[in-house]
Formats: sequence, C-alpha cells, structure tokens
Amino acid sequence: MLNQKTWEALWLGIVQGITEFLPISSDGHLAVVHALMKSGKTESSGEDPVELFMVLHLGTLLSILVVYRRQIFDLVKQPRLCGLIVLATIPVVIVGLFFKDFFDSALQNPLIAGIGFLITAGFLIAAERLETQRIPLEQLNWRQALAIGTFQTLAPLPGVSRSGTTISTALMLGLQRNAATTFSFLLAIPAIGGACALMLKDLLKDVLSGQSRSNEILPLAVGGVTSFVVGWLCLQWLIRIVARGKLRWFAAYLLVIGTATVIWQLVAPTPHA
Repeated sequence: MLNQKTWEALWLGIVQGITEFLPISSDGHLAVVHALMKSGKTESSGEDPVELFMVLHLGTLLSILVVYRRQIFDLVKQPRLCGLIVLATIPVVIVGLFFKDFFDSALQNPLIAGIGFLITAGFLIAAERLETQRIPLEQLNWRQALAIGTFQTLAPLPGVSRSGTTISTALMLGLQRNAATTFSFLLAIPAIGGACALMLKDLLKDVLSGQSRSNEILPLAVGGVTSFVVGWLCLQWLIRIVARGKLRWFAAYLLVIGTATVIWQLVAPTPHA
C-alpha cells in the first residue's frame, strides 16, 4: 500500500506531466500544489521538494525525447539548427549557474508562482495578436534563436512557462506555428537536462556525505514514471492545440489562477517556522 509521500509524488507527477508541456508552467503548479499539500499538515515536515521536482522533470524530459525522436536523430544532418539550439541555450545556462539558489528557493514560493502565471498569460495574449506565421524552421536565424533563448531565462521562475514563453516569442518573431513548437521543445532538451544535472549534483553530494535516501526511492520512482506517461500524452495534445491557434484558452486560465494565487498568498496567514 502506498504511503502518503508516495501518493503526493503520484499527484505531483500528474501535475508535472500535464503542465510541463501545456503553456501554463509546471514549476508554478508544483509550487502551488505542494504548498496546498503542506498547508493540510499540522507541522512542517522540513521536506525539500527540489529533489522530487528534479525527478518529475526528468520524466517529462524523457517524453520529449520519445515524441521528438525523429527530429532529434535528424539533427545530425542539420549542423546549422544544432548551432542555433546551442546559441539559444547559452543565456539560460548563464542565468541558471549564477542564480540557482534563488530559483531553488523560488520553487517553494506560491506568490512568485502567481505573478509568474500572469506574466505567462501576457506572453500568450501577445503571441496570438502579433503572430504572422511567415518563417519556417529552416529559415530561423541566429538573432531570432538568441531572442527566444533570452526569454527562456525567465522560465526557471515558477509560474513562468518555458514552453509558453519560447513558443510565444517565436510566434511574435514570425515563425510558423509548427516551427515555433518544434524549436521550443528541441530547446527544452538541454535546458531541462542542464537544470536536472545541477540538482543531481547536489543530490549526489548529499548521498556521498552519508545522508541516506533509501526511504525516498519509491516516491521518486512513482513520480518520475507518472510524469513521463502523462507528459507524453499532453505533449502530443499541445502540438495539435498550437497548430489550431488556441493559446488564448491557456491565457484565460492563467489569468484566473494567477490572480487567485496572488490573492491567496496576500491574505493567507504567514506560517510559523
């Protein structure tokens, strides 16, 4: 029978799988859902959710590799596109290295998540109004790739959707919808993989220092597998949604949940340490 921690990992895996690819921010939803779970406990457990969040992201990263496996194999024959992905990844690598501790603490702040939801809504609304759909992926240039990568630096903030910001930026720069979606998720592979590598380094440091985590293996495994399966299904759904130009649906949702989260955090009593 699953214990409470494993059930929580299961639900968070579902949340991650749904929200990683839909442009509504997985980190923001994880921060809010995790805070709601903690609010139902009489005492703080002192748990650090960063490790679980890393495994959940690894699950959805694997789903990208599965869905885009053909495009990934084809990159061997497209050195120019590979170069653009590397160029667009540089800004988030720099920001991630210098502000890792800040982003880790922000993952546990629902107020930041609420503000981030509203920022993502603004990106999606602007994209629908400004998209022109002129440029195929083959004509993407280095300036456009760098601009997309620069806005991706906002994504480590909870509530700011990585897919939402990168797809929206690509659409505003004139990319066709399928090109914007493909470049966004090819760009996600080094971005998510790099973030997980940084968290994995800290995890290995704890393990080598003698801190046992054997009792946490089942929750991590359940959360990771769940995020992979749900993410694989939702990624295929998102590809169809973007092709139909329905980003306004997500903007409306984010405006509601972002406003509700900000109000909740402003009126909620401050928890005692």
